Amino acid sequence: MSILSITETIPIETDADGVMRVSKTRVTLDTVVAAFNDGATAEEIAQQFPTLPLADVYSVIGYHLRRYAEVEAYLSRRREQAEQVRKENESRFSPSGVRERLTARQVSRKA
Repeated sequence: MSILSITETIPIETDADGVMRVSKTRVTLDTVVAAFNDGATAEEIAQQFPTLPLADVYSVIGYHLRRYAEVEAYLSRRREQAEQVRKENESRFSPSGVRERLTARQVSRKA
């Protein structure tokens, strides 16, 4: 009896902006890990994102579990970057009064 030696590539690629995406799709590693951490099964994640093959979802979840510290460090950096972008956007475009302005615009269109 022979034992097969198979090396599989994890279906994760890093794009030009440093964002890790799954299976050559627009779905990020962040998204898959968040869904898994929220209790979704691999099947539910594949259903939610039809462009992701189920086998790739399992591979990504396994990668996350095997390299937990590395993935969490990456996700932490991504959260910090998102917070920085949010702050920059709020400094350029004040969120105060947005609801009132949108409501007033909607009312004026109906009139």
